[in-house]
Amino acid sequence: MEATTAQANELERRVDLSIAIADVEKEMEQRLKRMGKNMKMPGFRPGKVPFNIVKQQYGDQARHEVLSEELDRVFGETVTAQKTRVAGYPRIEPKVTESTTHLEFTAIFETYPEFAIGDLAASEIERPTLDVSDAEVDKTLDILRKQRVSYADTDRAAAKEDRVVIDFLGKKDGVPFQGGQANDYPFVLGQGMMLPDFENAVEGAKAGESKTFDLTFPADYHAKDLAGQTVQFEITVKQIQAPKLPEVDAEFAKGMGIADGDVAKMRAEIEANLKREVKRRIEGKVKDQVMEALLATNPITVPVALVDMEVQRLMQAARQDMEQRGMKVKDLPIQPEWFADQAKRRVTLGLILAEVVKTEKLQATPEQVRAMVEETAASYEQPEEVIRWYYAQPQRLQEVEGVAIENNVVAWVLSKAKVSDKAAVFDELMGQKQ
Repeated sequence: MEATTAQANELERRVDLSIAIADVEKEMEQRLKRMGKNMKMPGFRPGKVPFNIVKQQYGDQARHEVLSEELDRVFGETVTAQKTRVAGYPRIEPKVTESTTHLEFTAIFETYPEFAIGDLAASEIERPTLDVSDAEVDKTLDILRKQRVSYADTDRAAAKEDRVVIDFLGKKDGVPFQGGQANDYPFVLGQGMMLPDFENAVEGAKAGESKTFDLTFPADYHAKDLAGQTVQFEITVKQIQAPKLPEVDAEFAKGMGIADGDVAKMRAEIEANLKREVKRRIEGKVKDQVMEALLATNPITVPVALVDMEVQRLMQAARQDMEQRGMKVKDLPIQPEWFADQAKRRVTLGLILAEVVKTEKLQATPEQVRAMVEETAASYEQPEEVIRWYYAQPQRLQEVEGVAIENNVVAWVLSKAKVSDKAAVFDELMGQKQ
């Protein structure tokens, strides 16, 4: 075995491999003899098929297998001896030579980038702060009440939050257009189910009233033939129902899972859940900034092979997600370029995080993993069952360990960067409309 290495660019390497033909022939012959001992063929007793027939039938297959194994062995020994970290799989290309004793090949592959973690001293990270108070609990209760709203008929004019039932007919240049007509159509005013101008026309009308009005569709309206066009609608309001929110009482508390209907206990549970969610969202926002800081301070080149592999993983995940939603994947051709940027970012971050963890010794401890499992289990009715579930399967613990390692990296970056605290607005943090 002989091998030489040449560098083509920053991450690509080329290794010349030389394999003795005699070694391949010798191993191929031994393999064919072993095959012959178990071969069955009409006209011959089992294991008694002549060697020349075995070679004629399986020689090409055996040669290919032996050559492939030899190339793997030679390549592996070469990169191990040179302490080269191979990214992805090598591309093996045969070389045209005049040698009668050796087969010559070139292995083309990429290596992992070597780099030192950049200085984070100038990185600025804004950490949101928020103390959950009675006001946040009250806001959450209002949301929960709205989720359980009921409606009752009313004689007054339609207003925002009312549920209305209407007939409508839309015409463009005096001709009804597709999708512009419905009977007994229900929607809630103010929830954005209809265009704003349409809802404004309904608001203020009473049950039994009819009206006609012009409406101009937005220039970016999804129906191209209506985008930017002015049409005329005729509507008849058939029913108006006012919203009725449930009272925060024992019955409401029971509906929220509090068996004895204790409202104070319900508020305490809501507060505890809010604190967990606020903590999670703050950690998420800080983690996003930490990852951006690591990317900005470590502009590394990443192996194309790893990005391609990540693209394939993301495509497969997208297909599975579509199938679970009942979509026919074969009717939706998924393009690799859709995932290219995301894949490159994920690979880059993965390499940077791995280097930080290795260099700064930020591996997760069993105590950290246990604490995270217990924190997750605390939100369930039977925490001990959840803890046992995690520890029953090593793969589940590995996922928790991965999060713990990320948390260690976040803490390390925060110790190096410029961190400032800023009071957060509850609605913005929770992603709710005010």
